[in-house]
Amino acid sequence: MAAEVAGAVEIRGALARLRRATGLPIAFGGLVEAGRPRVRISELSGTNTAALRSLAVTSGNGLGGRAVALARPCAVVDYSASQQISHEYDVPVAAEGIRSVLAVPVVVRRRVRGVLYGALRSAQPLGDRTLGAAVAAARDVEQALIVRDEARGLLTAARPEPAVVPDAGAAWEQVREAHAALRALAPRIADPELRAELLTACGLLTAPAPEAEAVLAPRELDVLTWVAAGATNAAVAERLGLRPETVKGYLRSAMRKLGAHTRGEAVSAARRTGLLP
Repeated sequence: MAAEVAGAVEIRGALARLRRATGLPIAFGGLVEAGRPRVRISELSGTNTAALRSLAVTSGNGLGGRAVALARPCAVVDYSASQQISHEYDVPVAAEGIRSVLAVPVVVRRRVRGVLYGALRSAQPLGDRTLGAAVAAARDVEQALIVRDEARGLLTAARPEPAVVPDAGAAWEQVREAHAALRALAPRIADPELRAELLTACGLLTAPAPEAEAVLAPRELDVLTWVAAGATNAAVAERLGLRPETVKGYLRSAMRKLGAHTRGEAVSAARRTGLLP
């Protein structure tokens, strides 16, 4: 349920951006229902009625269903008269007064996860600029869903499971890699609750320290986490979306706080105080 709510938030934001970028009076959309080949329209923007709310669009049916089945954008100039689509949803579409419509699928790892629609109440071509803006809005949703999937996967992997660990060193290295990945992913999470959950998981992966002598800023800890994983400054910059000079600055600050003179000393000091796993 939480994932569905979060997904609806991403759809809602994308619809608002789509209308701002194109001037379209109407936008709506939703995500594919879990385990079912259909999209549930959950978000409406600029509509005058509730005719489209909660409409279930089956793959292959109507314009949105065609976009789902083909996994590519589709558009019609006059919905009710179009011979390119089936007409299972003519009644709610007509109730909203929609004529010209485009539908863009949200595709993550080759699987359609949702659909964004943009529409006019007049029959006229929507144009390449409008289609491009709709595709860009769908890409935003795709990236948000990818980040969310990665976050959930890392959280699942970070949860301890009762098992015999034959190689403690290798297992601990996996913990460090998971910690680094979580720290790098956290700033990309727009949902504050999920971001807090990720950072809490990071804390569970570090050894408890009675009294840490140094307090590192979040970005200093992010940088040091990747340094501990063996990354170069250039690699850390790429991972965190920073400039190499900025990474060097964070690393110098962390070394100063930890009383270290080298990168290795800084990592060792952070592990002794429980700041790193």
